[in-house]
Amino acid sequence: MKLSIPLLAITSVSAALTFLCSYFWDLTMSNSNQYLAVVSVLFLDGIFGMIAGSKREGFKTFRALHVLRSVVVWVTFLTVILIVEQGFTGSAWLSEVIIIPFIVFQLISALKNASMAGYIKAGLLNEILDRIDNHKGIRVKDEEPKE
Repeated sequence: MKLSIPLLAITSVSAALTFLCSYFWDLTMSNSNQYLAVVSVLFLDGIFGMIAGSKREGFKTFRALHVLRSVVVWVTFLTVILIVEQGFTGSAWLSEVIIIPFIVFQLISALKNASMAGYIKAGLLNEILDRIDNHKGIRVKDEEPKE
């Protein structure tokens, strides 16, 4: 059986694409909890941010699309980090070192956005934030203005 050049090219390209797709499928499914965590935190922050922004200045589409852009960027970062972890032994700590601080900052941002949207009282948010870093001391309450 003699293969023509176009058929050989199509077969080669489809085999390469199949390999890439199956590689990324396996990478994603074996680390689905990490992908789910990143996407969930971004959407949580984004939804509260959109609600808070709508209350302040009305809904703005370009700000809502920022959430999708952030999801694509951070999923890409996570994918590259996981590829590096699989490629080099001893680098299994990379995803924790790079992604965990991002998740913590996004969760704090989500708390702030929820507070700005009116879902969490400002006093409760301050209490939560004060418990995060006790080593800084106790928050000084603002004195009431004297007349």
